[in-house]
Amino acid sequence: MKSKFLILILIAAVMLSGCGAAKMSEQITLLNQDKDEVSFPQEKPVLFFFITTYT
Repeated sequence: MKSKFLILILIAAVMLSGCGAAKMSEQITLLNQDKDEVSFPQEKPVLFFFITTYT
């Protein structure tokens, strides 16, 4: 049963990823910990880490 569910999830993920746009139309802008805006380039793929801390 678990393997059928896993295969179904993988098929759904592949189908959803195929429906996305090839390139985003707007630039991604986030705020860092100092409340400064950080923009990500769109010319090449970017990997960023989002780390949260709870104090």
